[in-house]
Amino acid sequence: MKVLGIDIGGSSFKAAPVDIKTGRLLAERFRVPVASPCPRGEGLAAARQIVAHFKWKGRIGIGFPGIILDERIDAVGNLGDEWEKQNGVKIFSKATGCKVGVVNDADAAGLAEMRFGAGKGRDGTVLMLTFGTGIGSALFYRGQLFPNAELGHVPWEGEPIEKFASAAVKTKLDLDWKEWTDRVNVYLRVVERLFSPELIIIGGGVSQDHRMWFKLLHTRAKVVPAKLHNDAGIVGAALAGE
Repeated sequence: MKVLGIDIGGSSFKAAPVDIKTGRLLAERFRVPVASPCPRGEGLAAARQIVAHFKWKGRIGIGFPGIILDERIDAVGNLGDEWEKQNGVKIFSKATGCKVGVVNDADAAGLAEMRFGAGKGRDGTVLMLTFGTGIGSALFYRGQLFPNAELGHVPWEGEPIEKFASAAVKTKLDLDWKEWTDRVNVYLRVVERLFSPELIIIGGGVSQDHRMWFKLLHTRAKVVPAKLHNDAGIVGAALAGE
């Protein structure tokens, strides 16, 4: 079955058709830059542009950067407050003319890694973390997703901890790998204390540079890079459209 996966990030919409039996992208990724925060009208226009680019008429799955409760966008991260309390399925279905499924973006990446990537066949507690504009998280126990685990919003010194340890912070403060990894270690100590994962899968652009910083991590759990790399969000989004 083919589903168009759309991964919504803080600065762009990325998409590709996906074979959801294999997790393979069936065409080159297409990216539409958007403002940050992104007005709702601009975001829906980006979705329409993606559908037009692929001449798509089938199912669509969307990974959205916010809490999704019964199709409703409840708490929005970096995309902007205009999206809050909207029915994600309805607004994207109306905009694209297609049948749509919506899931939290980090949950999407986690689902992809658990089905096709580094978490495949793993039992016990698995934590997927994506380091980018913020810190996305997906928590699994015995293969089952605990949805909307917004662990990037754990309070730290009066602010969400993602403002202390995200990949965007590394760039903004021009931190070297050790300086940034020291911050990541603080974060990982917190989530390990809370959930005692046996495996931590790390995704986002920085996961492709894992040889530069994984050796600096201090965790009880085994830490591995995401196998699907930046495609995990698209593949997992497509799974929401099954």
